[in-house]
Amino acid sequence: MDGREGYDAAAYGDRIADVYDELPTHPPDADAAVALLADLAGPGPALELAIGTGRVALPLAEHGVAVSGIDASEAMVAKLRAKPGGERIPVAIGDFADVPVDGRFALICVVYNTLFALLDLDAQRRCFERVADHLAPCGRFVVEAFVPDPSRFQRDQHVEVRHVGDDAVLLSVSRHDSATQRVESLLVRLGNDSIRTWPVRIRYSYPSELDLMAEAAGLRLEHRWSGWEREPFTGDSVKHVSVYAAAGPR
Repeated sequence: MDGREGYDAAAYGDRIADVYDELPTHPPDADAAVALLADLAGPGPALELAIGTGRVALPLAEHGVAVSGIDASEAMVAKLRAKPGGERIPVAIGDFADVPVDGRFALICVVYNTLFALLDLDAQRRCFERVADHLAPCGRFVVEAFVPDPSRFQRDQHVEVRHVGDDAVLLSVSRHDSATQRVESLLVRLGNDSIRTWPVRIRYSYPSELDLMAEAAGLRLEHRWSGWEREPFTGDSVKHVSVYAAAGPR
């Protein structure tokens, strides 16, 4: 499976930016996410990788955290800029795997499975390394991601109904490549008067793989919860919120 042709770091955001905030795909625990991130960040500064339209960054700023971001999609950042307070949040345009900013941060975060938008192992490793370079001595790196479950694919395919409304349905149609741990999906919105599609490409990693990336970058796992309310992480958890801290001088 090769879904990379014509698909770069900005492709998803550029295609979906005009409706991103309207789609019924955002998690119900966003407030809890912001509360925990604000607690971990203190006054900041904080950096959000793949800041998008500011779903997390704007309320985090309202908590008094000095926050900035990185995003590859200028279209997504334009949506952030159009929101109240959005013009005051510094955003670097670029691939978040490279963390193309200056300075050090009390908190760096990447939420909503977005680390998996880095489509190969080397890019994910590089992200951890660059994050470690930009963490303050007592800083933390927070990753929110799903726990991979390849069993949900039948013959390496999966169709999921994401939302059913009065005038539209949102579907996700996916193909899975177990050898590369990559999933190529298409979000499909079928409405009364239109059909819209958005490509999604990810390379998933298991929590244990992320821990190895962190260790290689000089970070250590400080906490792992199954949600933003600090629920215990168990073998049945479907997602994790992992907090990494500096392991010592690099």
